[in-house]
Amino acid sequence: MLNFFNKFRQDEDGAITVDWVVLTAAIVGLTIGLIAAIASGALDKSTGLGQRIDSMDIATF
Repeated sequence: MLNFFNKFRQDEDGAITVDWVVLTAAIVGLTIGLIAAIASGALDKSTGLGQRIDSMDIATF
């Protein structure tokens, strides 16, 4: 039993998996933050554009 625990403690097969999970979580977190920052700016611009278009007169003949 002691041999099993020593072998388990020295096994590093799952270390790469943990690294990839942490790296992927960091990328996803940064992407969500970036999308939130861009979305608020885009919403402001589209609202301003919509108000500008609403204020224009349409010429009908």
